[in-house]
Amino acid sequence: MKWCLALLAALLANHVRAEVPKELADFVQKADKAYEWKSNGKIETPGSTVYNLTMTSQTWHETTWKHDIQIFVPKGAKPRATMLLYNTGGAPSPTNAIFGLAISERVKAPVAFLYGIPKQPIFDLKEDGLIAETFTKYLATEDATWPLLFPMVKSVVRAMDTLQAFANEEWKTDVSGFVVTGASKRGWTTWLTAATGDKRVKAIIPMVIDTVNFKAQMPHQLKSYGAYSDQIKDYVDRGLLDPKMPENPKSQKLWAMVDPWSYRENLTLPKVIINATNDPYWTQDALNLYWDDLRGPKWVLYVPNAGHGLEQIQTDGKKDRDRVMNTMAAAARWFIEGKTPPVMTWKIGDGTSFEFTVDGGKDCKEIRFWDAKSTTRDFRKSKWEQRGTVSSELTTWTHQFAALETKYKAVFAECEYDLDGLKYSLSTQIRILEPAKK
Repeated sequence: MKWCLALLAALLANHVRAEVPKELADFVQKADKAYEWKSNGKIETPGSTVYNLTMTSQTWHETTWKHDIQIFVPKGAKPRATMLLYNTGGAPSPTNAIFGLAISERVKAPVAFLYGIPKQPIFDLKEDGLIAETFTKYLATEDATWPLLFPMVKSVVRAMDTLQAFANEEWKTDVSGFVVTGASKRGWTTWLTAATGDKRVKAIIPMVIDTVNFKAQMPHQLKSYGAYSDQIKDYVDRGLLDPKMPENPKSQKLWAMVDPWSYRENLTLPKVIINATNDPYWTQDALNLYWDDLRGPKWVLYVPNAGHGLEQIQTDGKKDRDRVMNTMAAAARWFIEGKTPPVMTWKIGDGTSFEFTVDGGKDCKEIRFWDAKSTTRDFRKSKWEQRGTVSSELTTWTHQFAALETKYKAVFAECEYDLDGLKYSLSTQIRILEPAKK
């Protein structure tokens, strides 16, 4: 009997592996003679050193992808075996330099910024318009090299090659691992970079790309908003989000290739997901459609009163990205310095009234909870308010939430931690309560 069960388990495991799309890894692993890089020197400031590199990652459908790479090294920081790699669009600028230096100072180690993800414009299109256009080209040709996410991922992989070579030449240091991060479609790229199976990716920090498990997300968005978000109009206008999509084998294949959920069995590396409570792209509780499916260590941060740009609006009206930068930096340091990440757990009951229990672990300094109200399930313009604080003397917090009479209510809790003076937060999932009287 035991051997029968073992055989069944093996067959099921092989079946799961067979379902993982191979096209992404095949595309990324294919050599490209266009790849090259060079150093363009460095800039010394009183508090840091900034190295400037240029890289050609590939030639994709007769278009050459060239990138700038900047490495920010705060004063006194030494190269480490693991490096934070932030992939983004555009090019180096004073604003990006300020952001890069701020992150590197918090990380206390060299941090690399890869620009030009994706190469654009192509076909006179940019951003989501360009990605959507390449999706339609795949549907017309079934050529798996067309989805733009594939060359975007390949650029990140080539950047890891470049940074390893640079570190050996400049610092005589072997960089063997990377914590990869990026926001929006660059967050999508972050997920898929890990999905290639590249062992150099030690952890990922995908930001504001709360659309994993695509087949479940789109119907949920229609149910929550009554229509698709205007922010994904480029995909809607091309018929890529037609409700009949699941009946179309080519569409099924396309979305399977670019949906991180398809690779979930192999994505066992640590994941720190960063979302914004007022992101106009996705539903506020989108995480709940894939959180339980994720394997391996995982954490989440919700930035309250922040949109897709992750700028939190404070009570005095000022905006900042401190919350996201602190958590990103703390998470990077877990893996760069070999720190032990905090263990945070929670349990949320069901129904219009439920008990919410959070255990922040022994390192939690404070537990807070946030809520917002709305006349519908659409919380994109709702104000989130902090409702309570539990001191570090009590690491476990339990609260009974009751539905409002006529409004929807969304809630989540967060724990605050301290890493050598760097204060950062981690969150629970968001739960939406239906009105008591509909």
